[in-house]
Amino acid sequence: MGILHDDVVIIRPAEREGEASLITVNCPDKTGLGCDLCRIILFFGLSIVRGDVSTDGKWCYLVFWVVGKSTTRWSLLKKRLVGVCPSCSSASGISFYRSELQPPRPPDVFLLKFCCYDRKGLLHDVTAVLCELELTIKKVKVSTTPDGRVMDLFFITDTRELLHTKKRQEDTSGRLNDVLGDVVISCDIEMVVPEITACSQTSSFLPSAIKEDMFSLEMPDELPSGIKTSESVSITMDNSLSPAHTLVQIICHDHKGLLYDIMRTLKDYNIQISYGRFSTKQRGKCEIDLFIVQADGKKIVDPSKQNALASRLQMELYRPLRVAVVSRGPDTELLVANPVELSGKGRPLVFYDITLALKMLNTCIFLAEIGRHIIGDREWEVYRVLLDEGDGLSVPRNEIERGVWKRLMGWE
Repeated sequence: MGILHDDVVIIRPAEREGEASLITVNCPDKTGLGCDLCRIILFFGLSIVRGDVSTDGKWCYLVFWVVGKSTTRWSLLKKRLVGVCPSCSSASGISFYRSELQPPRPPDVFLLKFCCYDRKGLLHDVTAVLCELELTIKKVKVSTTPDGRVMDLFFITDTRELLHTKKRQEDTSGRLNDVLGDVVISCDIEMVVPEITACSQTSSFLPSAIKEDMFSLEMPDELPSGIKTSESVSITMDNSLSPAHTLVQIICHDHKGLLYDIMRTLKDYNIQISYGRFSTKQRGKCEIDLFIVQADGKKIVDPSKQNALASRLQMELYRPLRVAVVSRGPDTELLVANPVELSGKGRPLVFYDITLALKMLNTCIFLAEIGRHIIGDREWEVYRVLLDEGDGLSVPRNEIERGVWKRLMGWE
């Protein structure tokens, strides 16, 4: 006797303003499912304020209390959540994530060529439209000409897998024209061949000094927000409270995507959560209890493995993204980096938040690009934004760094 498809994900929107909406997921289990669900919830602009997770190794039950935008498209969110859940036919055994398994066919990549007259906040407005249409930005190159025109090149994929159709392309162009109005000069969309896609992933060189500073494994004394790192994250592991599980207890400050950062780290380590509870407290404090096992179903008893996991969790929670404002010749460049999951997925809405923060800071963008770099043993998605400081619009560098960091962390 199986579970009905409509019952895999049940969403109960909040009845009154200020209340949390309830998302319930009931399906076969797989390692990394919590990460995939939290990533989608984050993409839809929702914050998880409480969560419960339990599994018997074959079937799992997850409950998330979320708050966020009143304009959330709940039916579309449900469709996306159901899409990452294993089918009921796979309930005979747990599916563990393996990076070496044959990956699914990569999505088709399209090139959106967009030419228009420049204005403040333009890049953010374009990015907002693409996010609204579920078009994922894989790489972007933005340049401004001396006569005030902007040429945007977006390499994008379509979550709905319809961008090859004329209607979807016309809907995308039409939506951009509706939002941007008379500044639009031209808008073209075409599928790119694999060779061009591969070339588009080749990123510009990152100076070694930037790598050493931004991607250092050492924790600085203070975050851009002013929070002392010694006060930000506490992680303890205990094998005495359960005969079969390792208990991980985390106390930290809340931030945008907190549960996603925990889940993606455990997914990359191939760790299975048997039971977990997450809750937010007063003054932005969060408490998380997780009963976990390794891929072999056993608790983590090796002290070196415990220390490695605890150190990685601490690093990912106190510094889930890297932000720096540096000199690029005579110009000022903003760099933002986030780790890429072993599955190849990047963090949602990073470029959206960067462009929104700069728009709020009244800072114009002269050039922007997104690329991926292998640094150490990890792949990073790196956003490089060359800032336009002409006409007396210069904003202090520390203010830019702090403003972008706080926006990315959901503290503004």
